[in-house]
Amino acid sequence: MYDVIIIGSGPAGMTAGIYAVRREMKTLIIGKELGGQLIWTNKIENYPGFESIQGLELINRIKNQAQKFGVEFKDDEIKKIERDADDGSFRVFTTREKYSAKTIIVTMGLAPRRLAVPGEVELSGRGISYCANCDGPFYKDKKVAIIGGGNSALDAAEYMSKIASEVYLVHRGESFRAFDILVSEVMERKNIFIYKNTEVKQIVGQDKVEKIIIFDKVKNQEKEIAVDGVFIEIGRIASTDLLADFVERDERAQIIAKPNMETKTPGIFAAGDVVSCEFKQITIAMGQATIAALSAYQFIQMKEK
Repeated sequence: MYDVIIIGSGPAGMTAGIYAVRREMKTLIIGKELGGQLIWTNKIENYPGFESIQGLELINRIKNQAQKFGVEFKDDEIKKIERDADDGSFRVFTTREKYSAKTIIVTMGLAPRRLAVPGEVELSGRGISYCANCDGPFYKDKKVAIIGGGNSALDAAEYMSKIASEVYLVHRGESFRAFDILVSEVMERKNIFIYKNTEVKQIVGQDKVEKIIIFDKVKNQEKEIAVDGVFIEIGRIASTDLLADFVERDERAQIIAKPNMETKTPGIFAAGDVVSCEFKQITIAMGQATIAALSAYQFIQMKEK
């Protein structure tokens, strides 16, 4: 019986693990992708204490710290969760094992939607990013492409217009799915070049992004645009169906949590990008994870007393 099982091995999950074991809780982290979205990030320059650090290096530092304190890790995927009607504990079933826990902390994060075009996988982290707020400053006075037509894409284009020399906004539709005021701001920026009814067919480069190949569906013609970076902003996916019976979710399937990060089910807490919150940043996820771990400890203490 674990005191807490943490679902997800990104920065939020490992932060929760560190705070849990420091309260002498028997802690297990289960995740199929160590590092979460950080492994898609090349350099990080907005993490306090480091002027610049590689995403993989930061994750390894956090993991080593967690393991040193006594957090257990399992590289596995959770298939089902059950709650014991008698004592309120939980049974967690993975592809290989079954575990029991007094509490659960969900930190599975969000998965960025992929374009699924040639070059995307090969050049991820080498000019391709899924977060303009995270990686935008690396492209000062350079040329970048923003892919998408919603609020996140137009926000990224407006933000990058202050940093990059040229911004190419590529949207497959005729009209944007964003707030009018945001659309107006983008339209006014002279260094943003808009391509509507246009799809990205390929991202090209050797060691890094060099250009994109786009297809104008109206003109029925292809075009190449030389760029130094590509920001794919077509949304993120919360895969929370596993928890549908235990948590409340918003219209994007993100988990709704209380201020102490507890969900509607006593003993289940959530933290990080999977939580319904406007801003998605590493530091925010870690702060929520800290609250979730301390709340889980408090939950167990109250219950056992």
